[in-house]
Amino acid sequence: MSKDLLKSVCEQKNFEEIFNKHSQTLRNYIYYKCGNTQQAEDIVQESYIKLWDNCSKIIFEKAKSFLYTVANNRFFNEVAHKKVVLEHQRRSISTDKTNETPQFILEEEEFYQKLKKVIADLPEKQREVFLLSRIDKKKYAEIAEIVGVSVKAVEKRMSKALLIIKEKIGKI
Repeated sequence: MSKDLLKSVCEQKNFEEIFNKHSQTLRNYIYYKCGNTQQAEDIVQESYIKLWDNCSKIIFEKAKSFLYTVANNRFFNEVAHKKVVLEHQRRSISTDKTNETPQFILEEEEFYQKLKKVIADLPEKQREVFLLSRIDKKKYAEIAEIVGVSVKAVEKRMSKALLIIKEKIGKI
């Protein structure tokens, strides 16, 4: 542990270690918040740039926390822009499928839109936990560390998310 305290984030190999260890999970975490891959990647890149710019001030073992805090703050600064981008994407989805019946295509699109809406309508904290668990295949302990809450809180959020989804999907 004391060896980590001596590690400098400013050393390239240490910075690369941090990048390799956390960049994918951080990108997914931000993606689950914003729903836009490019925006998530941009926020992650900006977070690492800020880490590099402040590397002499950051303790190696606190780099992950720093990255998540910076990324979260960047995300909140872009919320208004995110809404515009997501609305534009929603309207530009194409349904050009020629091998299914028009009825099937319509039902599939309706189901997809309802499912997407159910997940999008989950409270943010429940949606994050649900997507980190089901899409990213993270364990509750990992999610608790990423989100910054206890494992019990993660379990409760997941339980509530599943109840809401089950209730609303059952009506579809």
